[in-house]
Amino acid sequence: MTDSQPISDIARSGGERYTHGYHQVIVGWHSRRTAEACAAFLLPRLRPDAEVLDIGCGSGTITTGLARRASRVVGLDMSADVVDAARAHADDCGLSNASFEVGSVYELPWGDNSFDVVYAHQVLQHLSDPVQALKEARRVLRPGGLVAVRDSDYETMVHAPVFPAIERWRDLYHQVATANGGEADAGRYLLSWVTEAGFTDIETTATTTAHTDHEGRTVWGQMWAVRVIDSDFANHAMSNGFATRDELQEISDAFRQWAAQPDGFWAWINGEVIGVSPPD
Repeated sequence: MTDSQPISDIARSGGERYTHGYHQVIVGWHSRRTAEACAAFLLPRLRPDAEVLDIGCGSGTITTGLARRASRVVGLDMSADVVDAARAHADDCGLSNASFEVGSVYELPWGDNSFDVVYAHQVLQHLSDPVQALKEARRVLRPGGLVAVRDSDYETMVHAPVFPAIERWRDLYHQVATANGGEADAGRYLLSWVTEAGFTDIETTATTTAHTDHEGRTVWGQMWAVRVIDSDFANHAMSNGFATRDELQEISDAFRQWAAQPDGFWAWINGEVIGVSPPD
């Protein structure tokens, strides 16, 4: 590894814990993501001849969007089931230049100088050692290649009308993410992490995600109403003693009530960073 440093104890022991998990409603939500919406900050710099690695690719809907604009795209995820679903999605899209592998962001199964772009959407927030993951990304990048990362900042999540139980959820989410070794407010730290990982010519932007119409409120609110009581998030919250089942049910009910509000508003900031891999 370039500029190697010890991987954190959590990562080395295989103890990385994905706060969201792979409940059906979560996979369904991830399947709504597109390259146009989630990688807009990268697309103007994505060359048609580029070879791209999408780490934490999930269901592959962003990966296939990148594949339509690049020579070759490989998606990587730690879940074999999710990778199988991503492969099926790429087949359904008729794309022969998109492939998928199971693996760890800390030990990418490719040699040095293998890719022109490494992309990660909503991944670094879940890692106990995001800088080391970025250094590993730099290892597999060719000199002059790009790393492009985008993550949410949960502290910036605002909603109206205000429900105290949803405010409680935001605090609870921070507790769970921290206990799992992650950083819920990763969006604001991306610039620091990419800089520490040794990238140069860094460009930083921020965009807002908002749910302000009936469809957006319904999908977001109903999804979290399920996730907060029936997902890995719920299990982490209860097993760590951060919330009881009754408290989680109250939060779930509040999400359903918020989703039904005709004037409901929800928004948050996403940090976005592009960095250049310098010559060795």
